[in-house]
Amino acid sequence: MEKWREVRQTLRESALSLPETYEDHPWGESVIKVNKKIFVFLGVEEPAGKWSPAVGVKLPESNGHALSVAGAAPSGYGLGRAGWVTIPLMGVLPETEVLLDWVEESYRAVAPKKLVARLDATGPLR
Repeated sequence: MEKWREVRQTLRESALSLPETYEDHPWGESVIKVNKKIFVFLGVEEPAGKWSPAVGVKLPESNGHALSVAGAAPSGYGLGRAGWVTIPLMGVLPETEVLLDWVEESYRAVAPKKLVARLDATGPLR
């Protein structure tokens, strides 16, 4: 399995382990939602053409760090202004643990406070 596929699957599984999350496929892309709101964009399963493997997360605290990753950019469609970052899954990536932290930060930024409180009550996921 290619490295990006393993990383994508790890991020997907971690996101789905958070309280009251589920996967959806609007626009033919995989996204993870909480309370009907997207907190992780995983893109298409099999990138082709202009699509390349990437993950999009909302990072109110780690935005600058994420943007320092080679190829990372503010997310399109105006999402970048709200702290969303698209991080390519090809090339040199941050450690998977850092990416997992960013998925959790995105969840915390989007999820209702009661679900964040439940996450805090259960302790670290890893």
